[in-house]
Amino acid sequence: MSSVEAGKRFAQYCSVGRTSHEFTNPHRARNRRQSWPRQEHRAETRRTVADSSTFPAFADQLRQTLKTHWQRERINFLVNNAGIGIRAGFAATTEAQFDELVNIHFKGAFFLTQTLLPLIADGGRIVNLSSGLARFSLPGYAAYAAMKGAMEVLTRYMAKELGPRGIAANIVAPGAIETDFGGGEVRDNAQLNAGIASQTALSRVGLPDDIGGVIAALLSPESGWINGQRIEVSGGIFL
Repeated sequence: MSSVEAGKRFAQYCSVGRTSHEFTNPHRARNRRQSWPRQEHRAETRRTVADSSTFPAFADQLRQTLKTHWQRERINFLVNNAGIGIRAGFAATTEAQFDELVNIHFKGAFFLTQTLLPLIADGGRIVNLSSGLARFSLPGYAAYAAMKGAMEVLTRYMAKELGPRGIAANIVAPGAIETDFGGGEVRDNAQLNAGIASQTALSRVGLPDDIGGVIAALLSPESGWINGQRIEVSGGIFL
C-alpha cells in the first residue's frame, strides 16, 4: 500500500509528527494536537530509507529536532511504513529490482530501527508493515513478498530482543488497499477492484482508513500487552 496515504491516515488518528520513515513523536497525550510539527520541521527530518548510509545523519537531525522543537530526547513510536511496489515474475525479476526491494523493505527497516534504538524510549512501540502476500501467493510478487516475510521474522526477533527495555514490536499485514501503490491499480482498475472484492469475506477492497486505525490502536496504552504478533488487516481475503 502507499506509505504516504497510509501515513496520512495514521497521523490523522494519532495526531503525531510524521516522516517518510514514519517516526512518530506523540509528545504528551493531552497536547497532541498542539504538538503537531509545522511543515518546515517535518522537512528537516526526511531521508531516503533506501540508503542506509544516511541513517546516522538522520538520527542526529532527529535528535536535534526533538530537542529544539519538542524539548525532549526520545520518541515513543517507530512505524516502518516506507515501501514501493515492483511487479515482476520470479523468472523475470532483475538483480537491480531485487536490490531495490531489499534496500527499502528489509535492509532499510532493519538498520533504521537499529540506528534509532537509542532514541526510542523504554516502553515504546515499533510497528512494521508486511503484506497479505506473505500469507498467500499471487504471480508477480515473489521478491516483494519475500521481503515482507523477512520483516515478519525480524519483528519477532525485535520483540524478543527489545523486550527487556519494555519495547513491543508488532507487524501489520494489509491486504489490497485503494491507494496509489503500484500506480493506483487496485483503486483505479474497476475490474481488478471487483475481482479482489469477490475474494474478500467483507466483500470490498480495503481503504487507507482501515489500516491507519489499526496502527493507531497498536500504539495505544490499551494494546501494550500485544507483542511479536502479525496482524492481518485484509477484510478476510482468500480465507
